Amino acid sequence: MPEPVAAPNTENTWTAPLSVHRVDAVVRVPGSKSITNRAYLLAGLSAGPTDVLAPLDSRDARLMLSALDALGGAHESIVDGVRISPIVTDSDGEVAVALGNAGTVARFTPALAGLGSRTVHFDGDEAIRRRPIAPLLRALADLGVDLDDGGRGAPPFTVRGHGGIPGGTVELDSSASSQFLSALLLAGPSFADGVTVRLVGGTPPSEPHIAMTLDLLRRFGAAPERDGTEFHVPPARLSLAGYTVEPDLSTAAPFVLAPALTGGTVRLEGWPAETTQPGDWLRSLLVELGQEVSLDEHGLTVTGTGHVRGAELDLHEVGELTPVVAALLCFADGPSTITGVAHLRGHETDRLAALATELSALGGEVTDTEDGLRITPAPLHGGVFHTYDDHRLVMAGAVLGLRVDGIVVENPATVGKTFPGFTSAWETMLRP
Repeated sequence: MPEPVAAPNTENTWTAPLSVHRVDAVVRVPGSKSITNRAYLLAGLSAGPTDVLAPLDSRDARLMLSALDALGGAHESIVDGVRISPIVTDSDGEVAVALGNAGTVARFTPALAGLGSRTVHFDGDEAIRRRPIAPLLRALADLGVDLDDGGRGAPPFTVRGHGGIPGGTVELDSSASSQFLSALLLAGPSFADGVTVRLVGGTPPSEPHIAMTLDLLRRFGAAPERDGTEFHVPPARLSLAGYTVEPDLSTAAPFVLAPALTGGTVRLEGWPAETTQPGDWLRSLLVELGQEVSLDEHGLTVTGTGHVRGAELDLHEVGELTPVVAALLCFADGPSTITGVAHLRGHETDRLAALATELSALGGEVTDTEDGLRITPAPLHGGVFHTYDDHRLVMAGAVLGLRVDGIVVENPATVGKTFPGFTSAWETMLRP
């Protein structure tokens, strides 16, 4: 279950606006967090500078930039982006990397520390100490990284760099997070012998994020190979002068789902015609729920009916969409189930328990199952919606507020993890 929460600080809340008109808006969301932090990391491992254009500017992205700087890299702001300089690996001494509650930083950067010659201490928010990482730390140790986690299998931990990582073949259980696998693949081109990862245990969640990692590796000049559950990345000299980040389609979720509850139309500018982002699944979901969807050179346009069908959804590959989808389904015309997302218990919070707790507290009939949620629509009422320092729960609270007056979202600033301007953009979308 989520940790108990104190009474909300009324100075740190946001009352989600009630929709009183059919929505009619054009929206652009920031760059993809997942793509931004992968691009930043690969740029740091490249032979020359890389201009990352239209990146996300958020807490997680800034934590990644700070981590790269601490590990021997450098960055500077340029028009519409950031220029990343390669990491210099021959410096010694001790440095610290602040993880915050950023899973990509906690999982992607320890291997980079092993490539250098510094002693690097990793730690972050209390929440990051509870997020799964032990299988990755074991795999890094097996590949030759000098790592001390005090037997915790979690932050804080220390990596002592010895100027490189041998690499080779390793077994990895990535069933708790596909980021474990991505971490090894992204660093693999810089290992002396590259890396071969053989997956054991269950299937990693979010296959699209694995595809995203492989795609970005290829764009930067690596040659990853996949044979079922075995992945191989040979040593490579990475280089890419410039890369433009797509809009974050998961962050777009509450905006493109809004017409389903309000009626009207929203156009999401910049929606790519082809993408590895899991958020692209929203197009098929909206059709399944009875909404009208079109994609052209201007972006994705959603025209909603104001009516939502109940559904049975397996969200294993798109688990990060669960909070906003669950909020939407509270207003469906019948019961719904969400399955395949047991791994969400190890995200920013136990998202399944948090959603069941908070939605039920507002009058909903929502229970968390072993791997998902069971939702039976019931009349909802206003009240405090606790967010457990989880950005996706802030977005879920916004969706609830479309239909329910008086939804008071606790700690809205936590949405700065992926979209610092979210509440302002949401209110702008709803203005007549």
